[in-house]
Amino acid sequence: MSNYEVNYEALDADEAKKTNPYEEFLEWVETIVFAFFAVILLFTFIVREAFVDGDSMNDTLSDGDKLIVSHLFYEPKAEDIVIINCRNGYTYNENHELIKNKGLEKAIVKRVIATGGQTVDINFELGTVTVDGKILDEPYIKDLTKVDEHGHEFPVTVPQGYVFVMGDNRMNSTDSRSPSVGFVPEEEVLGKVVFRFMPLESFGKVE
Repeated sequence: MSNYEVNYEALDADEAKKTNPYEEFLEWVETIVFAFFAVILLFTFIVREAFVDGDSMNDTLSDGDKLIVSHLFYEPKAEDIVIINCRNGYTYNENHELIKNKGLEKAIVKRVIATGGQTVDINFELGTVTVDGKILDEPYIKDLTKVDEHGHEFPVTVPQGYVFVMGDNRMNSTDSRSPSVGFVPEEEVLGKVVFRFMPLESFGKVE
């Protein structure tokens, strides 16, 4: 005869506890609520969603693309694709004083070309862009930079705390060449575009 005794009542209780549908339901609810608040926190403090309106960033981005934008502790850097709040455009007047122009009054997506203290020059005949005396290698552009929107007299030095931005579709982009965008204050840079999640065929990292 065996010396071991089995407590069937305890086993039945444990089994009932494991398979209790009410408790399983509560666990699912808890998981869903946690995931919901995690997503809310993620999109509040770390990333945000944006979409492309227009063709100024062709062929890198297309009209209607849906994007993920990172903004926590972000500092603009050259070649970053960014979302900016274009409420005003800043340019120099004839006395080299920074003045405020009427902006586009909407958020736009552009690429950072230069940051505060850097000097930008554009040869509109050759279509080349120079920063601090070096011609940029720009494999991302759709066309050469041959349109002058008369916002600046080049070469021009970007004020500290501002950035100079342009679209990749240089022949069809209202950007820092225009007085309505001009120099963009860093505080108006809403974040860096890091990912495209729609359309699905273009799903992936954005550079």
